[in-house]
Amino acid sequence: MAFLTRYGKIKSGALVFIMVLLIFPIILLASDAVELQTLETEKLTLVSGKSIVLRSTAPVSRVSIAAPEVADFLILSPNEIYITGKAAGSTNLTLWQNKKLVAIFDLEVGYDLSRLKEQMHEILPEEEALQVIGTNDSITLSGKISNAVNLSQAMALAKSYAPEGKLNNFVEVGGVHQVMLEVRIAEMSRSLTRRLGINFAAQKGDQFAVSLLGGLAGLDEGVPAVESLLAGPAVNSLFRFDTGDVTWTGLMDALNEDGLLKILAEPTLTTLSGQSANFLAGGEFPVPVPQGLGTVGIEYKPFGVGLIFAPTVLSKEKISIQVTPEVSELDFSNAAVIEGFVTPGITTRRASTTVELGDGQSFAIAGLLRESVLTDVQKFPLLGDIPILGALFQSKSFIKRNTELVIIVTPHLVKPLEVAKVSLPTDFYVEPSATEFYLFGKIEGSEKKRPAAASGALDGEFGHSMPEED
Repeated sequence: MAFLTRYGKIKSGALVFIMVLLIFPIILLASDAVELQTLETEKLTLVSGKSIVLRSTAPVSRVSIAAPEVADFLILSPNEIYITGKAAGSTNLTLWQNKKLVAIFDLEVGYDLSRLKEQMHEILPEEEALQVIGTNDSITLSGKISNAVNLSQAMALAKSYAPEGKLNNFVEVGGVHQVMLEVRIAEMSRSLTRRLGINFAAQKGDQFAVSLLGGLAGLDEGVPAVESLLAGPAVNSLFRFDTGDVTWTGLMDALNEDGLLKILAEPTLTTLSGQSANFLAGGEFPVPVPQGLGTVGIEYKPFGVGLIFAPTVLSKEKISIQVTPEVSELDFSNAAVIEGFVTPGITTRRASTTVELGDGQSFAIAGLLRESVLTDVQKFPLLGDIPILGALFQSKSFIKRNTELVIIVTPHLVKPLEVAKVSLPTDFYVEPSATEFYLFGKIEGSEKKRPAAASGALDGEFGHSMPEED
């Protein structure tokens, strides 16, 4: 019995000893974990492409960097570590001494902003409000800059330091960014028309002969006689004479016309820098489009005087403009018949150019010339080829057209106006009174309104100036 009791004590003591051996490392690990959690980290800043030497008072047994692509190290001696920044970013540097964790560093590798700021100041010395900030693995430009040209130069310089996609632009561009474009489109068209056509009719009793070349005359249907001769709308000369027993009737179309046409459009457009604006003075004509299954759809095509422009404000003294003017007109001589519908062609003159101008300067687009000559001769076979007398059996027309187009463009930097400073043509119209309208026949009253911009008032103190008494 005593043996069993002693054996039981021995067994209990062994179990306690084994449990102590098992629990003791866990307690040690737990105590170490608590010590690691309370270990404070230090911040270490490094420039990409440059190195520093980290010195320790005690020999370092182990070094670790979490992100080798951000930074690298080299152990020069047990007490010196050579650290090199490879790329912008952040990582951790951990040190051990005698197999014990002693220090953790938050290592931040950034760009060489001092060199970038120095070059920014050399290239753009007037941009004092421009700021360069390093944010993690990117470069941020903020603040304010005077114009878009300087902004593009600053962005190009910053891109040489930061890789693609690592450059942030938070810069506010100053200056005026609204552009008004004044366009004057002048077209001068000169036409020359010469036309000669002769029809005749002869009658002797019940016998007659009629010439209907050129459609100057026609016969009344069902009445085969010269008395039923009908003159066309183009006839401008009609005569009749008798030669004994034969009556001659002549119809003539003779025209010599010289015309001059002047077309002028002055569109004015306003848009923001970098945006496009368009203008069209003309119309649209329908074009049938087969849709299948026997159906026909309608699409409308524009024609007339059109303009598309896209300005970019480079600075307060320079504006870049891409201008595309176009002048088109319907041409029924090149018409096409689609599904029974007559669709005219379009004669177009278009130009596209990009120029740089100052505020208020102008440029012109000229040399858009067009010359067309149309000659038409209709004659009877054999009779029309007889010298001199063959002119009686011919119908001739000669048409010549000369057209010249000139476009003048003037950009302006503009700001919004107050309503009180804007006047309309209708602001000065006064309805006539009954006496002015019925008695004098006036369609506008004699009393004129003064524009709001012309009316003024005194601002501040006014009157005589008196010296102050002491």
